[in-house]
Amino acid sequence: MTIASELKYSLLIEPLIRYRRVGDGCTVHASLPQLFVALKDDEVRDYPALRPHQRHPWHAFLVQLAAIALQKAGRTTVFETADEWRNALLSLTPDEPDCAPWCLISPPNRPALLQAAVVDGSIDDWKSVAFAADEIDMLVTSKNHDIKGSRARRSQPEDWLFALLSLQTQEGFLGAGNYGISRMNGGFASKPGIGVAAVGLHGSRWARDVSALLAHRDRTVEERGLQAEDGLALVWLEPWDGRASLSFTKLDPFYIEICRRIRLQSSGDAIISIGTGSKAARIAAKQLNGLTGDAWTPIDVEGGKALTITANGFNYKLVSELIFGGKYQSPVAHNLIQPADGKDLIFIAQGMTRGQGKTEGYHERQVPISPKLRSQLVTNQKTSLAQLATQRIAIIGEVRKLLWVALAVLFDNGKSGDSSEGNKTKASKFSAPFETAEDGRFFDDLNEEIDAADPAAQRIQWTLGLVDRAEAILKIAFDAGPRNGVQKYRAQSSALSRFHGGLRGDKSPLPDLANQYRQQSIKRQEETSDHV
Repeated sequence: MTIASELKYSLLIEPLIRYRRVGDGCTVHASLPQLFVALKDDEVRDYPALRPHQRHPWHAFLVQLAAIALQKAGRTTVFETADEWRNALLSLTPDEPDCAPWCLISPPNRPALLQAAVVDGSIDDWKSVAFAADEIDMLVTSKNHDIKGSRARRSQPEDWLFALLSLQTQEGFLGAGNYGISRMNGGFASKPGIGVAAVGLHGSRWARDVSALLAHRDRTVEERGLQAEDGLALVWLEPWDGRASLSFTKLDPFYIEICRRIRLQSSGDAIISIGTGSKAARIAAKQLNGLTGDAWTPIDVEGGKALTITANGFNYKLVSELIFGGKYQSPVAHNLIQPADGKDLIFIAQGMTRGQGKTEGYHERQVPISPKLRSQLVTNQKTSLAQLATQRIAIIGEVRKLLWVALAVLFDNGKSGDSSEGNKTKASKFSAPFETAEDGRFFDDLNEEIDAADPAAQRIQWTLGLVDRAEAILKIAFDAGPRNGVQKYRAQSSALSRFHGGLRGDKSPLPDLANQYRQQSIKRQEETSDHV
C-alpha cells in the first residue's frame, strides 16, 4: 500500500513506534498494526520514547482503538496478523482510503491523526508555532523548574505522536480559546487512569482492557446515552471550524477525542506544529462532570462527578477508598474478574494533577492484590475490608498525633508543648515523614493481616512496629532539640514520657495497644517474682 506524496508518517504503514522486546531487550520499530500483534503476543517490554505522564494516554489509545476496530468487525477476539489489523483500522475511515487520518501530516483540509480537518483549508492565520514535541505536551511547569520545555529539538515522529496524544486526550482548560477534554470533571480537573492488570507485561493489560471494554459496551451506551451503532468514534474525522461543538450523544462509547486545533507540518526534514484557539470546546460535555463512560475513571457516587486527582496524588487513603470503599463507582478497567487472568493482579493508578494554569505533578501507584484479597473483593466482602483499612488509617493518624505532641514538647524544652508557631512548625516538619513512610508500606502491611492465620495477633504486631517507627523519628529529632545539658535531657525525657504516656494511659486512643502493654507489664512482673 502507498500513500500520496503530501501525506507523511503513516502509522498504518511506517514503523514509527519503538518498543523493547521481552527477553533480549532489542529495540523493534513497528507500525501500529505490527504493534497490535506484538501486544497480542505479549512481547512488549516498554516504549523507550514514552514519558511517564504519557503512559496512560498511550495505553488508553491502544485499548480504545483496538476495541473500536473489533466492534466494527463484529469480533470479540483480537486479530492475529498485522494485515488484518491494518484492514480493520482502514475500515474505520472509509471516506479516506489513502490513509490520511492515520498520518501525522496531511494537508490542512483533510484529517490527520488526532488532528481535525480545517473547514476552510487554510492555517495561514494560525499563530502558535512549536518546534519541539514537548512544547505541545500538556505539562505546565513553574518557570521551567521541574521539566525544561523545548528540550526535544530533535524530535522524532513518535515523540510528536506521544506529545500530540497527551495534549489531545488529557489536557484541560488553559485560558481563553484553549478548552480541555470532555473526559474529566471540569477544565481544571484531571483525567485519572485506574485499572487492574494481570501480572505480566503491556500486552496482557492491553488484552484485558480490550476485553473489558467490549463486554461492557452495551451498559456504557445505556448509562451514558451514547450511540450503539454508527456513533463518531475517531473525533478527528469530523472537520472543525473552531466554533461548533460536537453533541456528546452522537459519539461512540469508545470515542477517542481531541480538544485543540493543531496541525503538524513539515519543515525541511523536521516536524513543527501550528495551532490556534477555538471559540468552544470540541465536545459539548460541560454539564456531565466527567461522567462520559471512560473505562479508567472512577465516579464519585454521591457527588455525581468523575474523580479528580489532588496534589496528594494516590495516597494510601484515596487508594484504600478506590479499592475497598463505596464512595467511588469502579470503572470498567477496574474489573477483578476476567477468565484469562492468572492468580496475581495489580491495582494501577496513574494521572497528572492539574491546577489553574499549572500542573502539580505526575502520580502513579501500583498495589499488589493477593489471591485471598481478590477472593474477598469478588465475593462482596468489601465492607469488612473497608473497615479494616479504615481502622489502620485511624491508628496511623492517632500515632502521628501523639508523635507530633511529643515533638512539640521536645522543641518547647520539655514543657507543655503549647509553644510558639515556630516550634509547632518544626513538630509538623519532623512528624510528616512518619506518615509518608507508612503510606509507602501500608498495603504490604495490610495484605499481611488479610493473609494471616491470626489477624488479631498480626494487627497487634503491626501496631507495635508502628509505635517503634514513630519513636525512632522522635529520637532522630533529638539532634534538632535543645542543646544545653540540663534542658537537653529534660526535653528528651519529657518528650518520650508524653509519647509513651499517651499510648499507655487510661485515655489512650489505642485501647488494644494499651491493654497489650499492660499484659506485657504484668508478665514481666510475674517473671521477676518467679525469679526472686
